[in-house]
Amino acid sequence: MWSDFERDVMAQAIAEARRGRPSPNPRVGAAIVRGQRVVALGYHAKAGLAHAEVDAIREAGSGAEGATLYVTLEPCNHQGRTGPCTEAILEAGVARVVIGCRDPAPHVPGAIARLEAGGIDVEVGLLERECTTLIADFAKHIKTGRPFVTLKAAITLDGKIATRTGDSKWITGEAARTEAHRLRDESDAVLVGVGTVLADDPALTVRHVTGRNPIRVVLDADLRTPEDATILERAGTRDTEVLIFHAANAAEARREKLRRPGIELIAVSRDARGVDLCEVLDVLGKRDVVRLLVEGGARVHGAFLDLGLADRAAIFIAPRVLGDAEAISFAAGEGADSIAQAWSLVRTEMRTLGTDWLVTGDLERKQ
Repeated sequence: MWSDFERDVMAQAIAEARRGRPSPNPRVGAAIVRGQRVVALGYHAKAGLAHAEVDAIREAGSGAEGATLYVTLEPCNHQGRTGPCTEAILEAGVARVVIGCRDPAPHVPGAIARLEAGGIDVEVGLLERECTTLIADFAKHIKTGRPFVTLKAAITLDGKIATRTGDSKWITGEAARTEAHRLRDESDAVLVGVGTVLADDPALTVRHVTGRNPIRVVLDADLRTPEDATILERAGTRDTEVLIFHAANAAEARREKLRRPGIELIAVSRDARGVDLCEVLDVLGKRDVVRLLVEGGARVHGAFLDLGLADRAAIFIAPRVLGDAEAISFAAGEGADSIAQAWSLVRTEMRTLGTDWLVTGDLERKQ
């Protein structure tokens, strides 16, 4: 049975993990404890840099010897860009290791056996659900080759993302918009349909928080994106890569008008919805896009739901009511014939942001 102190320590490690942007590697956090005192915290900041365990060990120095290491994910047992964490733990003289969850696909299995063979007491499962949730994106990418997809939108109480004329600025307040930009910073790529580009002319960059811009992705079967669209303005500069997915038979004249440094046109199959989303996700996955934020519009959200390609939703809800049947809804897909068949948000969390609310959860649907 885990003590309240141990739960608190692992919660600190999880908070540390969230500081990192290590994609395509998983987010991992660690804490080193002597007695009832946390002597060091660590996290994996970026692919190629020290893993969380090593970061914490360096911070602890000689204090790691004989201590307990809490780590959110099973330590790696292979030589990659960095050395095996199992060996670093053994060399530091750590006496006990507490692991949140196992690696969903270790490059070299046997990490726990390696630690135990070196005389270290190993325990697994502290805050396991929370630690597993932390690496859900990594686990999906490892198992399927595709990114973990989060649908994001700001809606009114009656589920509308814009008026019938397309006006959506601003449904939510500044606090909610700031959080939306934080979600962009946490994502490897942000995706919209060409309808959103034409209606809103978004930049899709990170502005309200300090962070880095995700890859910007547009679904545009017929290459209707205007040459002067805001999303293309800074293409080619740092952190402003733009990918436009179009149908293979899109007009060559439109391709020529959009070709420029920083903009990549990618041909995929056409389907009834526009472009084949499965192909799009396969391409993004091969480019190490692990976390994909989908910002709409309604047809794009509906397509991801209809095809079962969305994993999570982040819905900002404003205390407003449009009261208009023709206003634009969150998702415009085929939908469900009954409430029982509707998508559900599970493992939900709810936060207040100014006068608005943010509801997040994993998407599940009964078959």
